[in-house]
Amino acid sequence: MPAKLKVRLRKSPISYTQETRGTIRALGLRRINDTVEVPDNPATRGMVRAVRFLVEVEEIAPPERARAHASKAARAEAAEHASRSGGNEPSSPSPASGAEEERA
Repeated sequence: MPAKLKVRLRKSPISYTQETRGTIRALGLRRINDTVEVPDNPATRGMVRAVRFLVEVEEIAPPERARAHASKAARAEAAEHASRSGGNEPSSPSPASGAEEERA
């Protein structure tokens, strides 16, 4: 899912042009302190830029799926590393087995 922008109307568009008021309505803002989440794309960025003196904008991070994908890649890399090193073999001998060898 793509990133989003959180847009809040901070100032009334009453004394501004019809075009500015239309842009505010197109963003989905109706009254002061009204907040909407819009997709982060060039069209909405342009609309926000046109009324930047009336709004406050905050970027919303991508959802959890993107982070889960990164951890899936890390798990795949760890599995590949384990298969190259022999899989189930321990990386270092246990202390008990080392003690038995010294006694013999």
